[in-house]
Amino acid sequence: MAATYKDAGVDLDIYAESMSRLPRLMHRTFTPRVIPSDGGFAGLFQLDFEGKLFARKYTDPVLVSGTDGVGTKLKIAQQTGRHSTVGIDLVAMCVNDLLCTGAEPLFFLDYVAMGRDDPQRLEQIVQGISDGCVDADTALLGGETAIMPDMYGEDDYDLAGFAVGVVERKKLIDGKMIGEGDVVLGLASSGLHSNGFSLVRKVIADADLTWDDTPEEFEGKSLADVCLQPTRIYAAALRAVAAHYRVKQVIHGLAHITGGGFEENLDRVLPGKVDAIIEPHAWQIPTIFQWLQKTGGIETAEMRRVFNMGIGLAAVVSEFYAASIASQISDLGIPCVPIGKIVGGTGIVRYAD
Repeated sequence: MAATYKDAGVDLDIYAESMSRLPRLMHRTFTPRVIPSDGGFAGLFQLDFEGKLFARKYTDPVLVSGTDGVGTKLKIAQQTGRHSTVGIDLVAMCVNDLLCTGAEPLFFLDYVAMGRDDPQRLEQIVQGISDGCVDADTALLGGETAIMPDMYGEDDYDLAGFAVGVVERKKLIDGKMIGEGDVVLGLASSGLHSNGFSLVRKVIADADLTWDDTPEEFEGKSLADVCLQPTRIYAAALRAVAAHYRVKQVIHGLAHITGGGFEENLDRVLPGKVDAIIEPHAWQIPTIFQWLQKTGGIETAEMRRVFNMGIGLAAVVSEFYAASIASQISDLGIPCVPIGKIVGGTGIVRYAD
């Protein structure tokens, strides 16, 4: 009998069904700058709007790009069969990085690799990606779904994302404006976000707990509920601040607080002549971090290095505008408080305690 692709583990009829479920999830994210090209080999996007009403009229645009994944948080989604939110994490991890340059996210591409084709599961994954793109106001312009038996287990999959944004060169946020007296604002995370999950999974496994368990600290929520909380996207908050201060550059630096914490993320935008002093008691540490530290017996220094500890984005702003900016962001539903100060130094991040 002649060998077929289906015999090798890839059914092209099922793949076609999977692909037929995705266009609607893409189209809901399209902006007027997307040039429709369904069935084409690449997505098309025009940098500016047609007509005068919404035209950006760029004078010196800089394109910004970034790529990322979700990490071993995917293992929890796979073990619990809950696939509809990890796509939000994928978008957030890429878009939040772009935002740190002052860029407006334009479009997003995804790559999904699976051990076997499963149209329903793929639809759930891409639903999350689509939801994240809507939240970030960015277009899901295209993607790739690869079915790779033997490379992945039957129920395994991996995700990668790629985002592109644009910023006027004069509005580029690169940390050069950071100076002594500036205030560090902390924008609250939604929880663990998408870092440190190898340690999270070890703590839970070592404690002989399952994802269905509901420690009393979480008030009825399961470990899966808490750990799969999707990463917060900060696009709308930063867009609102930029719209409020159209002339002044009130944000001097932005850092996406991911793996490495403050010390290995905020320091990336500090000039060599200043330090950032972080006051660790300036915000309430979310319950999930307290529970992990207690359950796993983790040292505070390790917690700070691995996790965001409740702050997903740090904004270094002019002291004069700090209170107003914090109020604007908090009014949008993202708690935002002063968590530190910029002082003379050598370009490092230090804790006050």
